[in-house]
Amino acid sequence: MSTFVIIHGGGGTAAGWGLVSDALSNRGHDVVAMDLPCDDPSAGWPDYVESVVEAAGEKDALVLIAHSAGGFVAPLVCDRLPVRLIILVNAMIPVPGESFMEWWTNTGYEAQVNGPSDMLELYYHDVPHEAAVADMESEEGRENFPSEPWPLDAWPDVPTQFVLLRDDRLFPSEFMRRVVNERLGITPDEMGGGHMVMLSRPEELAAMLSDSSK
Repeated sequence: MSTFVIIHGGGGTAAGWGLVSDALSNRGHDVVAMDLPCDDPSAGWPDYVESVVEAAGEKDALVLIAHSAGGFVAPLVCDRLPVRLIILVNAMIPVPGESFMEWWTNTGYEAQVNGPSDMLELYYHDVPHEAAVADMESEEGRENFPSEPWPLDAWPDVPTQFVLLRDDRLFPSEFMRRVVNERLGITPDEMGGGHMVMLSRPEELAAMLSDSSK
């Protein structure tokens, strides 16, 4: 069995991953989740790293699960924690010196992707309405993310896998396949589901994460 450390995306919360956490626990895994300091506009990368390190405690042989903007955070903790595997769930993949805002231009996202303007349609189109509204409300005031450049010289020397979401309207599959290939040089695993797959298909996602961690 594995110890999963779940790193949510920008503006998210640990509670948003509650269904997946429960499903992983039911499969016999240990699960750690935390709220990143997205409610603090002064928080920088070291603050984000500390929140993960403190939550993980003394646990060993960790599997980091990073969703969306959490892809900026997961690699940063690898020199502080005993990480055996990173699994990115339709996550952003930064390169050295790139800021969160520069990612959108550097990847070609702004020139190629035109998703719905309605937030529910963009993020939550396959999530039950009540769950979508509740999650959106939980993210109010948590829209901050560090603006400084990503500080690593390279992606860490840790095995990395990518779960691509075929129905994601924020990060469409064709766009993400290209980014994963260009920046990690790997072929992603794929499943159905939109950007908030942890709410729309928690059992299916948990099963994929469990299988991928073996």
